[in-house]
This record gives sequence, structure tokens and C-alpha cells, in this order.
Amino acid sequence: MRIGELSERTGASVRSLRYYEAQGLLRSDRTPSGQRVYREDAIDYVHLIRVFLSAGLPSRRILEMMPCMGSGTTTREQREMLAGERRRIDAQIAELTTARDRLSLVIEDAARRDEGDRSAA
Repeated sequence: MRIGELSERTGASVRSLRYYEAQGLLRSDRTPSGQRVYREDAIDYVHLIRVFLSAGLPSRRILEMMPCMGSGTTTREQREMLAGERRRIDAQIAELTTARDRLSLVIEDAARRDEGDRSAA
């Protein structure tokens, strides 16, 4: 598929796809006229890249992780790296959960105050 179709099917901009390719995260073949052509499995890779980027992983770390995703086999060092990223994401989730819970309390307190103000009026 061409880059426009990959963009449409993944929601990633054409510019992002070019960036992923420049970083070595995504591969394409070229037509004789120089247009990029992607295999069907590029869709899954783009989704995975976007998930990892949204979790805060830099592209160089994702590049280190990609061989583990494709082959299903890992070295001890790769497993340690993956486990470290999982711990970092777990900590990030815990921080976000705390922030969400505190925000919920603020919303609930504000709603109670608004109800109290309406009752007093």
C-alpha cells in the first residue's frame, strides 16, 4: 500500500510515517518511480509505534524494542530493558491514577458547593 493509504488506515499523518521511516522504525519498498510502498503488516507496526510514543518512549528506545516484537525471541538484556519500560509505565499509570482521583475529589467538592449554594438561595 502507498503512504497515503497507510496514513488513512492508521490515523498517522504522512509526515509522521516519513519520520518513523527516517528513524528506522518502519520500512518501505520503493517503486521504480520512487514512491513508498508498505506491506500490510505496517499497519500493526504503526499502531504499536504510536502506542509506545504516547506512553512516552523515545523513538530510539522503540527502535531497540522492535526486534523483540517481530521475532518473539529476546536476549536477557532485551527482557530487562522491556521489564524496565514496563515498570516505568506502571509508575506513570500510578501517577495518572492519583491525579485522576484528586481531580474527581475537586469535581465532587465543587458540585456539593454548587448544590449548597442553590439550596441556600
